Amino acid sequence: MEAYEVDQAVIAMKQMTFKTKYQRSRDHMSIISDTLENYVMSEEVLQSVTQRLLKEMRKGLSKSTHSDAKVKMFPSFVKSIPDGKEDGLYLALDLGGTNFRVLLVKLQPGKKPVIESQIYKMSNEIMTGPGEELFDHIASCMAEFLERLELKDQVLPVGFTFSFPCRQDGLDKATLMAWTKGFSAPGVEGEEIVGLLRDAVHRRGDLNVSIVAVVNDTVGTLMSCAYDVSDCAVGLIVGTGCNCCYMEKLKNVELVPGTDGDMCVNMEWGAFGDDGVLDDIRTDVDLQVDSNSPNSGRQLYEKLISGMYMGEIVRRIIVQLAEAGVLFNGQVSEALRTPGNFDTAFVSQIEAYAPNGLNHLQSILHRLDVGAMHSDCEIVQLVCRVVSTRAAFLCASGIAAIARKTKDNYPDKDNLEITVGVDGSVYKKHPTFSKNIAEKVAQLNAGMGVRVKFALSHDGSGKGAALIAAVARNDS
Repeated sequence: MEAYEVDQAVIAMKQMTFKTKYQRSRDHMSIISDTLENYVMSEEVLQSVTQRLLKEMRKGLSKSTHSDAKVKMFPSFVKSIPDGKEDGLYLALDLGGTNFRVLLVKLQPGKKPVIESQIYKMSNEIMTGPGEELFDHIASCMAEFLERLELKDQVLPVGFTFSFPCRQDGLDKATLMAWTKGFSAPGVEGEEIVGLLRDAVHRRGDLNVSIVAVVNDTVGTLMSCAYDVSDCAVGLIVGTGCNCCYMEKLKNVELVPGTDGDMCVNMEWGAFGDDGVLDDIRTDVDLQVDSNSPNSGRQLYEKLISGMYMGEIVRRIIVQLAEAGVLFNGQVSEALRTPGNFDTAFVSQIEAYAPNGLNHLQSILHRLDVGAMHSDCEIVQLVCRVVSTRAAFLCASGIAAIARKTKDNYPDKDNLEITVGVDGSVYKKHPTFSKNIAEKVAQLNAGMGVRVKFALSHDGSGKGAALIAAVARNDS
């Protein structure tokens, strides 16, 4: 079922004309439609969200209003994209979730980068324990990786992708503003990240590395994609978290001196709405998800879109419908009642198997001790489609705002084309998310003289961090 058809199905249910394959009573249809219509984003609402974000972007860029802005628009101090002449060996670190990645990237002009990498698990104890232990663990992983490659004695420039909201004061200076994505290690918020990592390296005494750049994962994604696509000007992550960066004219970035050239801006758009500007589109379930999160009241836009929350939104809607007697004969298992038990991967799987995957959906629900009839499964599929479509459309509103802001920088170009480099599990694995974003961005910006294309950022933000380190070395 296409995104438009999902919206129309919910609207039609409200009008009592929608027919499910497994017929429901009029009362049940009314409850389902009343619940799901709150998640249908009209064109008018989406255009309004785009305009609201544009206003917040300008507020974050302005020196006079930046302190009050929720969308912080942090300068990354990355001023240029790769030109293909980068050369040498670089180490890249990529921290942004439960998997920490260490990469060795070999760059040669005219050739594809050669990458060796290792993934290390971040346990909950490391994510929530003392900050010093977190950075000691990062340094330990680096040492183990370099020892395996017999490179421990070689001086290597390091690019560090640190995917959390940071205020950047230089290419190698970033202060953590707030933990997200399940991290809460004390002693790190308000501290300078590269300094903490250098201290951990010094404590070991057996690493010979030079940390030259710290970047957000969106910036790394942009750089990685720009290495292959010359007009890439935006980096988007839609995975566990959701954030975006883009190339802005330096003259518009009032937090740093200078008027010539460009600057990559890390928007930290996940905080859009933290001041209440999105309260009109947040549902009771959104409020519940937020209040039960570790960072209640923060990252509200991200909580409407990202993979960390999408499955939980679906779970709570399903429980709501079951308690209303619409699903599972009114029965709700303890497993289904448990927060976090409905993984966002289930949403992707359920939609990937639609419309003929009811048996597969039954097996997913069986893992949660739920006995579901096919008629139940059909409604669960619709819930998943509605929630994921809302997420894609709201993300599209954000990209539409960036495209309009970028077009303002090129008033002489009648038809500007830009590419968005994208990474993240939701974008890559959900069967319709990428298509829904692309189609909705085109609709929102129709007739505005800017065309947006999308490209997967291969090898992720880790390769981008290495490229930033290489560009920094070439510029120095």
